[in-house]
Amino acid sequence: MNIITQIDLTAIIRGEIKNLAGANLEGLDLSQANLMGANLSGANLQNTILRANLKGADLTGANLVGADLRNADLRGAILLDVSASNVSFTGAFLAGAILSHLDLTAVDFRGADLRGVNLVKSILNRTDFSSSNLSGADLSQADLEEAILNGAVLRGTNFTQANLLCVQIEQAILTGAIFDDCCLEGTNIQK
Repeated sequence: MNIITQIDLTAIIRGEIKNLAGANLEGLDLSQANLMGANLSGANLQNTILRANLKGADLTGANLVGADLRNADLRGAILLDVSASNVSFTGAFLAGAILSHLDLTAVDFRGADLRGVNLVKSILNRTDFSSSNLSGADLSQADLEEAILNGAVLRGTNFTQANLLCVQIEQAILTGAIFDDCCLEGTNIQK
């Protein structure tokens, strides 16, 4: 178990320490931290406040259970093989991030910028994407059962072979969205 001292915490927040692979940062407040390009692979970020600059950061295998990533900048970040239950990405900037093959059940993405995000084969059951921008995102083969897409921008979003069973899609922008071979049972798409 890593012990983070106040000096280390200040250096992390300032962006002076970028290699945090495997670090135990559980429960810390890293608001406003500069973690751009940081290596957080395998880090324990459970219940951590990460309203921070994580642009281009590598979070492969990180524990994000209960983390607060509201309004965080995760553009181009790698979030492969993360544990992410009970996470809030409300208002986060995730454009170009890699999140494929993840279980993101009931995760909060309300108002998030998810343009061009790769969510291929991800489990997104009961996930809330209300008012999010998913333009150009790839959700092919994703499981979105009971997800909420009300007011979402879905321009050119790829839902090929996705499970959209009982999804709420009201007042969404659907220009160019691809719904090939989808399960749309119980889903009423309202523009």
